Amino acid sequence: MSDLPGHIDFATAGCLVDLPPITLGEMDSIKLMNRVDTKYCTREDVLLSILEAAGRHGYRVLEVDGARLTPYNSLYYDTDGLGMYRDHHNKRLVRQKIRTRVYVNSGTTFLEIKRKQNTGRTKKKRIQIDPADFWEIASAGRAGEYGDFIAEYSKYTLQGIHPAMETIFSRITLVNDARTERITMDTGLRFVNHDTGADKDLGSAVIIEIKQDGRSHSEMKDILLDLRVKPLRVSKYCIGTALTNPAVPNHRFKVKIRAIEKTTNQKIC
Repeated sequence: MSDLPGHIDFATAGCLVDLPPITLGEMDSIKLMNRVDTKYCTREDVLLSILEAAGRHGYRVLEVDGARLTPYNSLYYDTDGLGMYRDHHNKRLVRQKIRTRVYVNSGTTFLEIKRKQNTGRTKKKRIQIDPADFWEIASAGRAGEYGDFIAEYSKYTLQGIHPAMETIFSRITLVNDARTERITMDTGLRFVNHDTGADKDLGSAVIIEIKQDGRSHSEMKDILLDLRVKPLRVSKYCIGTALTNPAVPNHRFKVKIRAIEKTTNQKIC
């Protein structure tokens, strides 16, 4: 078992261990910084079946320093009025998210801006930052550089945003043989709200995201269809905020939360 009680330890699961690896260097051609995303929700036990099927279809798993299950920590920034959250809740087609993200095993840390366009495509810009700056970019020694980056690629300013929501999870990353898609599978999802201090998790839920440059055929979508895993448009930042901040409007995301509860047969809130 994993270090989370009741969770499957995917790091030692045969269906993951048996997949052929792909290195970070080989992944360079599959960055998909301008992409179309499709998200799904399932349970940890179903993920075991998905990984078994992925092996039969020639998928490879990202391996870094011998690890195939990678812990992530992301810190989302927002305005005092949570404008980025509200834009998503109010179904604005054009919206943005700003976050710092650390790859826990390596300590590599980035400042990232994700921009959703009205075409449905997502563009991402990022710069590597000092690991010590993960928690607060505004007071960092490179704050001027970070501020310029935010001003160039978003409608926000460094002074107008603050750390709002921390998301903690472990990720499995798969790549198809043709290298036209990347699949991320996030487990052990936990949210820590920096405004309210509340802490919630999604139990055995797994969030899967298929990232494609264009609309080429996806065998992973076929696998998920066969296993009756349904698409679910879900933002980890927004779900976490809806779960941990009772002061924000959340009726749109309550539907998503109920769908996750139905999928996992677990009560979240």
